[in-house]
Amino acid sequence: MALKSTIYKANLSIADIDHSYYEDHALTLARHPSETDERMMMRLLALAINAYKLQAVCNGDGKLAFGAGLSDPDDPDVSLRDFTGQTRMWIEVGQPEDKPIMKACQKADEVLLYCFNHAAEVWWKGIETKLTRLDKLQVWRVPTEGSQELAKLAERSMQLQATVQEGSVTFSSDQGSVHIELTRWK
Repeated sequence: MALKSTIYKANLSIADIDHSYYEDHALTLARHPSETDERMMMRLLALAINAYKLQAVCNGDGKLAFGAGLSDPDDPDVSLRDFTGQTRMWIEVGQPEDKPIMKACQKADEVLLYCFNHAAEVWWKGIETKLTRLDKLQVWRVPTEGSQELAKLAERSMQLQATVQEGSVTFSSDQGSVHIELTRWK
C-alpha cells in the first residue's frame, strides 16, 4: 500500500518591503512521504519571496500555487499562472538535473531555482555550464544553516510571518525566527 502525503496548513503573512506587497495567504502544502520538512519549507520560502509577482506580473489576476512536487516531476514546486493559463513563473527547489530545467524554460516566462542542500556547490559546479545559456533561468543559493533552521518552524498547522527586505527574508512564528540571506548564482 502506498503512503499518502501529509497535509500541512500555513497561514502566511507576507510583508515584502522591497516590492510594497503586503498580503495574507492561507496555504495548503501536501508533503510527499519522501519529502523532508526542510524541502517543504523551501517551497514555502520560494513562494514568499516571489508572491509579489502575483501583482507585479499578473496584476492580481492569476494563481500562485504549489505544484504536485515530488509526486510529478513535470510539475513545478511553485507556479504562477495568469488567467489565460500561461505559466508566468516556474519554481523548483533542490538540485534537479539539467533536462527538466531546460523543459521548464520552454514552458514558462521565468524559471527560478532555489538550492539549499549542503552539497549544492558541488552540484552547481557540475551543472553550471549546461545552464548558462538559459536566459529565463535564475539560480539562488539558500544557506544550508538557514534552510535547516527554517525546517524547525514546520508544524502541521503554521502561523508564519515572512518579511522580505533588501534581498533577504525573515520567517517568524511562535517557534522562533530565522533570517536568510540568499546568494544569486545565475
